[in-house]
Parts: sequence; C-alpha cells; structure tokens
Amino acid sequence: MVTLRQRQARQVESERRRSLADRMRAASQTQDPRGLMAPRARDALKDETDESGDAAVPNGIRTAAAWSWRFLLIIAALYALVYLLVELSVVVIPVVVALLLAALLQPAAARLTARGWPKSLSAAVVLVGGIAVVTGIIWLVVAQISASFGDLSRQVGESIDSVRNWLVNGPLSLSQTQLNDAFESAQTTLSDNQDLLTSGALTTAVTVGHVVTGMALALFTLFFFLQDGRGIWRWLNRLFPRSAQPAIDEAASRSWRTLISYVRATAAVALFDAVIIGIGLLVLQVPLAIPLAALVFLGAFIPIIGSFIAGLVAVLIALVSNGFVVALILLGVIIAVMQFEGHVLQPLLLGRAVQVHPLAVVLAIAAGLLLGGIFGALVAVPIVACTNVATAYLMRRSHQPEAAKAPVPGEQLDENGAPVTSDPSTTGLISPDSDNNNNTVKGR
Repeated sequence: MVTLRQRQARQVESERRRSLADRMRAASQTQDPRGLMAPRARDALKDETDESGDAAVPNGIRTAAAWSWRFLLIIAALYALVYLLVELSVVVIPVVVALLLAALLQPAAARLTARGWPKSLSAAVVLVGGIAVVTGIIWLVVAQISASFGDLSRQVGESIDSVRNWLVNGPLSLSQTQLNDAFESAQTTLSDNQDLLTSGALTTAVTVGHVVTGMALALFTLFFFLQDGRGIWRWLNRLFPRSAQPAIDEAASRSWRTLISYVRATAAVALFDAVIIGIGLLVLQVPLAIPLAALVFLGAFIPIIGSFIAGLVAVLIALVSNGFVVALILLGVIIAVMQFEGHVLQPLLLGRAVQVHPLAVVLAIAAGLLLGGIFGALVAVPIVACTNVATAYLMRRSHQPEAAKAPVPGEQLDENGAPVTSDPSTTGLISPDSDNNNNTVKGR
C-alpha cells in the first residue's frame, strides 16, 4: 500500500515538473519570465513594453482603423450584392414586382380564406380579378389613344406651323432659308445615325421580349405568394441559424405589415391624383385625358416627383393642343393637387406606417434612379421603409431583450397600443396567421 502511494506521488510530481518546463519554454518567447501569468496579462505586459507594436499607436487611430476595415468590408459586400442583383435583373425585377402586388392583393385573398375559401381558389380569384382590372384600364387607354390620335396629330401640325410663323415673323426674324437649313440638317443627322437607330430598335425588341417574359414570371410568382406565401417564408427563414430565426421572423413580419400599409396608402394617393387631374383634363377638353390620367396614376407610385413629372407631360400636351392659357390652368390644378397630397393625404393615410423623413425619400429615389432607373426609383422608398422598421426592431431586441415585443417607429398599432399582428388584412405572406401567432407568443 505504501509503495502504491509513493508511485502516485512520484507520478504527480513528474507531471508537475513537466508542465512547469513547458510553461517556462513558452514564457521564454514573451516578457513573462516565470510563465505563470494569464494570457491576457502577458498580452497587456507585452503591449506596455513593446513600443514598436500596437501600443505605440494612439487609441483613436486604432479604433478608427477597426471601424474602417469593417466599413469597407460592408461596402464590398453591398457592392457584390448589387452587382449580383443587376446581373439577375431579369429574374429579380419580376419577383420584386410580384412582392409589391402581393402586398396590395394579399389582404383580399386573406379575407376570402378567412371566410372558408381554399387558399388556391382565393389566390386564383384575386389574381384573375386584378388581371381583369388592369386589362380594362389598358383597353380604355388604347381606345382613347386610337380615337384621339388623328385630332392630336392635326393639332401638333398646326402648333408646329404656328411656331414656324413665330420664328419668321416674331422677334427673332429668322428667314425661311435658315429654317429650311435647320430641317435639312436634322434630316441629315437622322440619315447618318440610321445604323444606331436600327440597333436601338433591335435592342427595344429584345427589351420587349424581356418584359413579356418578366410579366409571365411575375404573375406565376404572384400566385404562389398569394397561395402559400407563409410557407415560402418559413422555408427561407430556416436558412438562417436557429438562434436567430425568431428575431428574423418577427422583423420580417413587421416589415411586411409596413409594406402593406405603404402600398395601400400609395395606391389610394395615386387614385386620388389620377381622378382629380383626369377631371381637370376632361373639363379643359385636353386630348388623351384617360391615358394621361393613367400615366399620373402610375407616376404616383414614385413619391414626391412621380405625379408631378406625369402632370408635366399632360401640361405639355395641353400647351400643344389647347394653347398657353389652358396649359397654365392645368399646371395650377396639378400644383394644387400635389400640395393637398403632400400636406393632407400622405400624413393622413400613411400616418406612422412609413415614418421616413422627406430628405431620406428624395435621396433614396435619387439612388434608385442611379442604380436601377425607373424600377429603382419605384422600389427605393419601400426598401427604405421596411429596412427602417426591421433595423429598429433588431437593434431594440439586441439592446433591450425585454422590450422586443414593443412597437418600433413606423408600425401600425391596435387600440391597446400593441403592434398589429393578427389582422387578416396584414397576414398570410410573411406575418403568421392568428393561431400561429398566438402559439408563437405562448412559446416565447
């Protein structure tokens, strides 16, 4: 028995000496001669004694450098994402359009489903109804253009003749020879650039093919968004780490409700602009009143500047066809409508649903135009609004976990001051239905 204890003691002493020797060998390469300090203490001692290392750099410079490389990494990742989206624009654009249309049509499908309709039937009925409305509007626009094209062409010809007479007999006193030379120069320019115009026509034909393909893909995607949007989102959410899935799901649900509110309010504002300006066009007897009203409706989906630019097109046509006085009256009507929209309709309809500063809206639209043209301007504000809500929620959750269920700026609230989560008009695609939502809350 004594021999066994002696062996154990010698073994423990041998292991202790071996460990001490290993630590001494490691310590010979640092400023810790005994090798008994903790790693952080050795690093701190090294930083204090090594003036040629990081300790020689001021703390402010080191902090700035740490932020800089992280910022550059984020910018590089965003650039790569934008480049990938541009390369896949033929697929990305129809999917985004389908998402916006789903935000507009999904509440109707959700109400039909709540009344006992099958999801597939609800999605099909809402989709066919939407297509029928759009087809009717297009038919009215085409019929109006066909009926007014002859009169408009005659009025444009008369306006050109009046402009020519003004140039000859007005203050400029141009000669007929100078006007003829100008027209001949324009014709020569067109002849010299015939190849460029031909290539542009071919490019337009390819673009038309892409548009047709994109429309078919958008409708196909829209049906599945309406029919099983929540299932699609569950599959996407499972791609994230399990610990992050609840937070991402809630942030996406709040963003989806914000998108629904934005699309609803924008559609209401666009309808108001189109109706009032269309009535003004009819009263002033401006040609193409219905097509111009449809153009105003589409332009209103680009906030602040869309309706105004579309209205300027109507003013230009009124100037050519009806004269300066009618064009000036129409411009006054458009300005009055824009003022009423900006000061009454948008605050009343949007409220807290899309709480984005007007400067951020303008800058977002400018960036969208630069990166994606008209489509970029169309989706810029929804992206900013949804990102604002999701980021605010995630930041609050990370800093104040107990306040994770509290509303964040830009959200709809119920009569109790809580975020709306179970309204049938705001559920179905990303937001969970009422049963699933109640179970989720109880699980948390």
